[in-house]
Amino acid sequence: MTPISDLKKANIEILTDRAELYPYAYDTAPVKDNVILPKIAAFPKSSEEVAKIVQVANKYGMKIISRGSGTCHTSGCKPVENSIVVHFSKMNRILEINKENLTAIVYPGVIVGQLQKAVDRFGLFFPPDPSNLKVSTIGGGISLSSGGPRAFKYGTMKDYVINLEVVLADGTIIETGKNVAKNVTGYNLTNLFTGSEGTLGIITKATLKLITKPESKSLTMAYFNSLEDSAQAVNNIINSLITPSTIDLIDKNTIDTIEKFNPQGWLSKEGMLMIELDGSKEDVEAKTEKLKTILKNSNAENIIQAKTEEEAEKIWMARRSAYACCTKLKPNVITEDIVVPRENIVQITKEIKKLCKENNLTVCIMGHAGDGNIHPNFPVDFRDKDEVKRLNTVKDKLFELAIQYNGTLSGEHGIGYEKKQYLNMALDKGAYEYMKKIKKVFDPNNILNPELMF
Repeated sequence: MTPISDLKKANIEILTDRAELYPYAYDTAPVKDNVILPKIAAFPKSSEEVAKIVQVANKYGMKIISRGSGTCHTSGCKPVENSIVVHFSKMNRILEINKENLTAIVYPGVIVGQLQKAVDRFGLFFPPDPSNLKVSTIGGGISLSSGGPRAFKYGTMKDYVINLEVVLADGTIIETGKNVAKNVTGYNLTNLFTGSEGTLGIITKATLKLITKPESKSLTMAYFNSLEDSAQAVNNIINSLITPSTIDLIDKNTIDTIEKFNPQGWLSKEGMLMIELDGSKEDVEAKTEKLKTILKNSNAENIIQAKTEEEAEKIWMARRSAYACCTKLKPNVITEDIVVPRENIVQITKEIKKLCKENNLTVCIMGHAGDGNIHPNFPVDFRDKDEVKRLNTVKDKLFELAIQYNGTLSGEHGIGYEKKQYLNMALDKGAYEYMKKIKKVFDPNNILNPELMF
């Protein structure tokens, strides 16, 4: 018997041809070394089939790589030698939307944007808002506890995961909690698996919290001649007791790059804030007027209000295109993800720009200013060995700066393969050692995403 024959016998859909396996050797992270193809790509339709795949992997000493849409920026879906990629495109159904309980039960392959549209028809709202929400899966979002622009007001994915069904490293299927809003019965295994990047178990079903849909929303763009004024405006907004659903900061390089490849008529200023308010119609209208006054008093040079929901969506789509626009500057783009206290955003942004200037690198910076999550995008050419060397110098210093400014390595992209060498630098030594022990408890043979994190 072979793993292929065992999986075929269990009627699990698989791919084994070398040419067919190539798409599963990559994720969004640029490939820097030799490509490793998985031995098998498997497409389960149920948790029982996932459990069978894990049992086969154990039987033949193989590794398991869980994969959603492959949009991870840290090589989180990178296959290793003798591995099976478990792809969740066939487990993509919304199983239940419960308006009374304000919950949804979904398979991990459900696309975030599709879930948002589905619950919207019930007058409900699922706030997690990754930039790639049209392709990003729920399973991937839970594995990374991803966030997005709305995290400042609404939190990240971890705040909406109530219960999980998980297949463990030996093929056992467990439930981490119950489908109730409040639960302090035993250890919080749901939160343990959320953000674990597929290293502790394989998520096969999720119960998610929903909230009622805000009645109204408005989007305001404000341009500034300095990053300092931009950041001070953020503080002034928050100190005035306004809680926007989003406050995104975009630097001049990002604005200019979007304008070059996806023209919007945006102004070439040092900083731009995109501020969205939501709530009742009366509250949004009143706070939008108050917001404009605050922005004027914070030295905003230009203030532009989206007139319709369609116009606002067009602006957000342009913002979401920033990474794609950067890919037109150079063949490769490294997008990073650090978090610092909000008070340190301007200083660390200046340090990043200075660092890139010293190393002759282009950087386009944007971030979720409300929660201190900064995304520097570095367009580079991996064929240029000297440029790669300079990039690595900047990345090393970037993570040192994040920690120096009381921050950490990631707010939503995760650690994956790319950042694992920096993890012990960012964590308390005791916490780091106990994390490794937790991995050993749940995955003693190290078969689940074995090269991530540690």
